[in-house]
Amino acid sequence: MLELKDISKKLDTFTLRKTSFAVEKGEYFILLGESGVGKTVILEIIAGLIKPDTGSVLKNQTDLGNLSLKNRGIGLVYQDQALFPNMTVRENIAFPMKARSLSRDAIQSKLEELARKMGISDILNQSTTTLSIGQAQRTALARTLSSDPEILLLDEPLSSLDVQAKSELRKLLREINKNGQTIIHVTHDYEEAIALGSSIAVMENGSISQVGSPDDVFHHPKSEFIARFTGIKNFFRGELLHDETQTKAFLSDTAKLYVMTDNPPSKGFLIIDGEDVTISNEQTRTSARNSFKGIITGIEKVRVGIEIIIESEIKISAHISKSSLTTLDLYQGKEVWASFKASAARFIKE
Repeated sequence: MLELKDISKKLDTFTLRKTSFAVEKGEYFILLGESGVGKTVILEIIAGLIKPDTGSVLKNQTDLGNLSLKNRGIGLVYQDQALFPNMTVRENIAFPMKARSLSRDAIQSKLEELARKMGISDILNQSTTTLSIGQAQRTALARTLSSDPEILLLDEPLSSLDVQAKSELRKLLREINKNGQTIIHVTHDYEEAIALGSSIAVMENGSISQVGSPDDVFHHPKSEFIARFTGIKNFFRGELLHDETQTKAFLSDTAKLYVMTDNPPSKGFLIIDGEDVTISNEQTRTSARNSFKGIITGIEKVRVGIEIIIESEIKISAHISKSSLTTLDLYQGKEVWASFKASAARFIKE
């Protein structure tokens, strides 16, 4: 287990304040927050690249203190990969193992295993200056994993990738984690957090605002900032079913929903923005494939407009204008219909 206790650090334009959290062995832990809130600073403190002003970093109850990165059992992959430009892919991956004086056979065996898992066996002899961003990220991961870190630190690993490469790397990171690798992953993207994290810590103004499961953080935000930043309450865990058409059925624990997607059948999450949910007093004929009758259980002012919470087969959050609240005569306890189009839903593969 990794534990941060009351970590503080004052830099030129930024202060990290009394930050504490714990990461269990084998966990996929997400640090989620806007740019500039201190996410990367925390990674560098964990790695030993920055010394905190106060507080301690413990691994398995041992204070890491002044230990260097190579002695902490921790691997760090930056957003820009930081590959050695004068080396091939093979040489980059082998470098940490040579530094540990492993035998030639041990290095070759480990290198081939990692290249196969990362899907880069065919580019081992290429210069790193010729790689795509996705290939470079996989090479950086392989190089870091070649040192057998107990904890893998990832700084915005998906931010520069296209949609296809991002999906492929997400799958790879899940597999790495399922094989027992503890991961701490920094991102500003809540979809990444939902798709990958077993635990999420939301950062705000140099400190941790909330730590919990994706369900806890996104369904029960503890502050206005978290509610505004995450901005999504309609997400449901379930399974996408097979269908030859683009509009596919998605089964959650309590309801069947419809989504337009090219994804194959798989487990995952369905996300719907509150602005895409329409409320009506009666069921109406529209193109919306998803329509649920329920009871209004909450009406709250939000930054823009009004949020309506409807309890039905699923719990639905809708964002409407103040004038719509009056026109529809909405109040707690009223029975209404909530609808959204299949094209408004987004499926994220687990």
